[in-house]
Amino acid sequence: MRRVILLLEIGLVVAGLAVAVAAWQQRSALQQTLALSEERLVEVPAGATPGGMFNRLEDEGILHGAFWLRLYWRFNLAQQPLHSGEYRLSPGMRALDLIELWKRGEVVQYSLTLVEGWNFRQVRAALARQEKLEQTLEGLSDDEVMARLGSPGAHPEGRFFPDTYRYVRGMSDLDLLKQAHARLEEILAAEWQQRSPDLPYKDPYQALIMASLIEKETGVPEERRQIAGVFIRRLRQGMLLQTDPTVIYGMGERYNGKLTRADLREPTPYNTYVISGMPPTPIAMVGREAIHAALHPAPGKSLYFVARGDGSHEFSDDLEAHNRAVREYQLKRRADYRSSPAPLPAPDTATDKDSQ
Repeated sequence: MRRVILLLEIGLVVAGLAVAVAAWQQRSALQQTLALSEERLVEVPAGATPGGMFNRLEDEGILHGAFWLRLYWRFNLAQQPLHSGEYRLSPGMRALDLIELWKRGEVVQYSLTLVEGWNFRQVRAALARQEKLEQTLEGLSDDEVMARLGSPGAHPEGRFFPDTYRYVRGMSDLDLLKQAHARLEEILAAEWQQRSPDLPYKDPYQALIMASLIEKETGVPEERRQIAGVFIRRLRQGMLLQTDPTVIYGMGERYNGKLTRADLREPTPYNTYVISGMPPTPIAMVGREAIHAALHPAPGKSLYFVARGDGSHEFSDDLEAHNRAVREYQLKRRADYRSSPAPLPAPDTATDKDSQ
């Protein structure tokens, strides 16, 4: 009996020592400083496990004791998901700090800013430059892109909201476009519900088209509602809108920074020197302020505006006053300058536009 008791005591001592050694090994593994001489990004792929990541980092010489780290996660964080993405590791970081980083899911975020006034071609180019985004839209037509967004047959121009969007590695260009598309739909619907009465729009899409004209013509934010008022009064009186950005958009990549008399008279679906009413689609992305202005035009009588040269405009109620403003602000400064909307015939000389 005494021998059995002795053996039990020895066993307990050995077990206690083993537990103590295991605890020390685990504490040592957790408190170790990662072998990093500079900041490093570590990607956790979708479906990766903590154990697999510990093994990988041990193979790369960044840490040791992966076995003890796996045990720690298994017994303390079994229900904790490991979020995929990139994690930023810094010199001086401990293995325990890495585990805390994984627990919080503190993945590295990137951002992309879509700018008011951009067209869809510029949006796609900006997406294609994002190396951390999975590129899924390359080679697809604009129609195919819209179909993937759940809007088959919709024209893509103006359908996305300009803002700064954050994303993580593993997201796709389509994921980000979905965010921008949904955001535009949300804001347009909200603004439409609060619109002023008696506007000449059949639906929110027409208001979006008008907002894009305002966005491209406005250099001073405070003038958005005034410019909206000019365009709406011209529509109601059956006047051509005669706004240069629509001509430029209709020219596409042929536009070289100059507009000629021939350009102004070229019949395209977007040339508001030729077509009556608004163009068939928006010509750019618009911010909320431009949408609000399109739906809340400023009252007044002005039918014309001309750029002063500082980003602002001089508004006129009639053609005679407008011609005086043109002479004062434009002809004296540069003989070939013209600001839209202006009465036809257009000048013979080539022009460019400050608001572009």
